[in-house]
Amino acid sequence: MTALSSASDAAHVPAAGARRPPPRARRWQPHLVIGILLAASACALCLGTPYVPPHRLPGAVLDGDTTLAGIVVAELRLPRVVLALIAGACLGAAGLVLQEALRNPLAVPEMLGVSSGAALGVAAPLVLALSLPAAVQPVLALGGAALGGGLTLLAAGLGRSPSAVLLTGAAVAAALQAALLVLMVMADQLDLQLIYRYLLGSLSARTWDDVTALWPWLLVAVPALVLCAPVLSVMRLGDEDAEALGVRAQRARLLALAIAVVLIAPVTAVCGPVAWVGFLAPHLARWFDPSSGAVRWLPWSAAWGAVVVTVADVPARLALAPVETPAGAWTALLGVPAGVALMRSGGRRGRNGGRRAAGSARGRVPDGVPGAPASSRGPDGAPGTGGSSPGPGGAPGASPEPSGVPGTCGTRPASDGAPGAPGASRGPDGVSGVRRHGVPESRRAFPPPVEKTGTEDER
Repeated sequence: MTALSSASDAAHVPAAGARRPPPRARRWQPHLVIGILLAASACALCLGTPYVPPHRLPGAVLDGDTTLAGIVVAELRLPRVVLALIAGACLGAAGLVLQEALRNPLAVPEMLGVSSGAALGVAAPLVLALSLPAAVQPVLALGGAALGGGLTLLAAGLGRSPSAVLLTGAAVAAALQAALLVLMVMADQLDLQLIYRYLLGSLSARTWDDVTALWPWLLVAVPALVLCAPVLSVMRLGDEDAEALGVRAQRARLLALAIAVVLIAPVTAVCGPVAWVGFLAPHLARWFDPSSGAVRWLPWSAAWGAVVVTVADVPARLALAPVETPAGAWTALLGVPAGVALMRSGGRRGRNGGRRAAGSARGRVPDGVPGAPASSRGPDGAPGTGGSSPGPGGAPGASPEPSGVPGTCGTRPASDGAPGAPGASRGPDGVSGVRRHGVPESRRAFPPPVEKTGTEDER
């Protein structure tokens, strides 16, 4: 409980130097998500053959319309839309969990062997002609995803280096995809078409049975996500800082991988590996609210994942009608360029904010430093007027130098060192310098000469 409470406290502390998002973009995010979801859902339910007018949708969904249009909407299109929403939310949340746990914006299920392992677990029994019930497919996908992700973490040393995890994950994913290619060579023509469509990620011919198969896994994954979100915010600080706050980094990383596997495997068993949703959705959530942490990004990443899959399924079903294309092809086609553009935009904004902060920091000169353009502070720390220090009577005025030669203290020294220049003070040797009161020995313009002792031979 102590580790969780400290992680929760640290999760709500804003990062140092975090750039505040534009209030307009942050305010528009809920309206934008809801508007896109409503528009995409209406298009998915209305468009197609047969066309259903929008005013007939409530009757077809709620009243049990027995006409052809009502049956198509209630039994084919509506479960497909609901499945797209659930699958996109799971993939978006899993992508954010992996990216935050590994501290790498490219840590997506496709690059860590998770999606490839889940697809291999589902495709192998189909090619080997093993008759298994449909309820076992999510378990096989779960085992394959856990195998791929576990091999990646073990080969990379449990994620000590984010770049090592990413490179190792790419190698593991390539090996699992090679195994899938071997299975495709062994399959007959009918199985080959099924496997090919499945590996690209498709929502075609999905029914309410496929939707209900996901609910038991969601009941396990959602509470785990709620408990894991504060820990993810601490993991962004690095392993050493996370350990100092009471979070065991390696165990937290394994827990994050397990949660991502539970989110990805059932979706992959039903829809196939819908590619790059876990890459695009977290970057959209960060772009709209860059100064927040994982606690706030997690629900928005799930929402944007639902938006991406729902929008991609509309052209997948209608672009080449009557032939349907896989939704995963559209998410990869549109998601990768958009995600790269969001990454570059976020990095550019961060660099510009850092330059502005560095410029403002360079423009501030501490008080008491020679060359400070503003006022200097007196002995009590209060700012003086025009750099004057109080005189013997306590009134502001010129203070005498140690040599007894009066001079004006605290103002800027003359750049040319000429006697009588404004702001210059006279030292004991009559040379223009800076004031001696309140200035350390190392900051004097003219340090005292070093006495030379000994004879010439000894030197």
